[in-house]
Amino acid sequence: MSSERLKPVLAFDVYGTLIDPFHMEEHLRGAFGERAREASELWRGKQIEYSFRRALMKKYQNFDTCTAQALRFVCAQLGVSLSDEERETLLAQYLKLPAYPDVPGALAAIATQGFEMVACSNGTEAAVRGLLGHAGILPYFSKIVSVESVRTFKPDPAVYERLVADVRAPRGNVWLISSNPFDVIGAKGCGLRAAWVQRDPKRAFDPWEFEPDLVVHGLEELTGKLNVF
Repeated sequence: MSSERLKPVLAFDVYGTLIDPFHMEEHLRGAFGERAREASELWRGKQIEYSFRRALMKKYQNFDTCTAQALRFVCAQLGVSLSDEERETLLAQYLKLPAYPDVPGALAAIATQGFEMVACSNGTEAAVRGLLGHAGILPYFSKIVSVESVRTFKPDPAVYERLVADVRAPRGNVWLISSNPFDVIGAKGCGLRAAWVQRDPKRAFDPWEFEPDLVVHGLEELTGKLNVF
């Protein structure tokens, strides 16, 4: 059977696509007050930056470490002192973040169309499994592909190569679904197809030589669109 006739495998990014990392704002409000949103955004930005640095330096420490170090940076940058107990409480909350409101219904609808769905994340398998389970969406995924096995982070090509190997499908039939432009670009650079979930309508896609095959503004828009490719 040609790859064009196969049902695509849908690989969903987790943080920022399925799970809302900015929900941490409400947990940060006690320590950061009116700067809680700023703290949440800075925390997320530094978390990603630290994963990029570690991938480039080939100094892998898992995503939980990047998250913890990013929180320490936020505290130093914004001049907030947290006790060890307060810091551990916030990190524990990061492991129980909710899904975006559109996610459960969209996954249910996509599942009825017969697509295989996997999660592909910079997070550890334990953290991702816990997040998806807490959000009530773990049963939709046949597999969790974590960067742990290759000890690097997206958008390192090794991550997407591992994804293709793990799902055992032609790369042209593997779709990466992500709200992170760097993730979409990384997947396209490895010959995968990709959908960008533009959760923020004001956010532009990076002007690279790689562009998403599909742009949606929420996961519910995926329903019915993937069958045309």
